[in-house]
Amino acid sequence: MGDRYAIPGAVHRAELVIDRSRFVCTLAHAPTAAAAQAFVSGLNAEFPDASHHCWAYLIGPPGNTDRVGMSDDGEPHGTAGRPMLTVLLHSDLGDVVAVVSRWFGGVKLGTGGLVRAYSASVQEALLTLPRREHREYVVIDVIVAYAQISACQQLWPPFEASVLADRYDADVRFTVRCPLETEQALRQALLDATRGQAVITRRALLE
Repeated sequence: MGDRYAIPGAVHRAELVIDRSRFVCTLAHAPTAAAAQAFVSGLNAEFPDASHHCWAYLIGPPGNTDRVGMSDDGEPHGTAGRPMLTVLLHSDLGDVVAVVSRWFGGVKLGTGGLVRAYSASVQEALLTLPRREHREYVVIDVIVAYAQISACQQLWPPFEASVLADRYDADVRFTVRCPLETEQALRQALLDATRGQAVITRRALLE
């Protein structure tokens, strides 16, 4: 874990009209399956007049298939949710949900046409989607002697660590946030700087 990868930077929408049917794809960040399902429910409420709200989501790093979901929402089986998910799996994005709301225009597209339409709708939205970076962080408590304060403080910038709180009692306690991928190296550096005397415990894992 601790991977850095791209995720949606904002809720984003794109629209296609294919043979008089209107397809609106809405993309969003979804760190959990519950968040993805809540987003789908929100789109149903926003566009109650749409013929279908087909969706797919991928939770975790890009290409991860451990936590995925999809729905054809009344379209012929395999013509919407599955092709939408396939596009997401090849998008180099993680933690993403896509909902395609369709308004039927009176012309039947056929199964092949539906697969192409739903795929194209997601692809169109992905082209202009703002992206940001996902990183996992940890919060650790570091207890050191007063004489070791300066040595420890010099370590924060190289390991992208920031002090959330400090407390000065018999010893000094720093509550520090750092990227998960630098945690072990920071721990070792702290131990080296204090000749093994630093007491380090993990308080929390953040996303």
